[in-house]
Amino acid sequence: MLFIQDDPMAEIATPYERIGGEDGVRTLCETFYQIMCDTPQTQLIRDLHPEDIKISEEKLYLFLTGWLGGPPLYTDLYGHPRLRARHMPFPIGIEERDQWLYCMAQALKKLNLDNLFAEQLMSSFVQTADFMRNREEQPA
Repeated sequence: MLFIQDDPMAEIATPYERIGGEDGVRTLCETFYQIMCDTPQTQLIRDLHPEDIKISEEKLYLFLTGWLGGPPLYTDLYGHPRLRARHMPFPIGIEERDQWLYCMAQALKKLNLDNLFAEQLMSSFVQTADFMRNREEQPA
């Protein structure tokens, strides 16, 4: 689960509650994948997904719900997320990471969250996305 420090709101509500609960997480995931599908510069990561993006969107929703402090929907259905292991079949390097982060940053902006909270979320997403890298970059 995501833990946010140095934020007075963190003691009042979970990130899940602050993002808008089920509706907020669902909107974030739908927006994330819409941006991925509609943005030519994110074609590299779009091509890593199935043609029907709805399954990926639903799994992201299930995972983020628990990660943000809501019900453990993903774990209840699929067990421990094992994010790195589940993504190992897909080549993820710096460019893929950055495209994923671009989609997430744009999706978060559309939610009109408090700036500090949005920055904290992005900081956590950056750490997680970098951890997912499984491909060595070739020297230029």
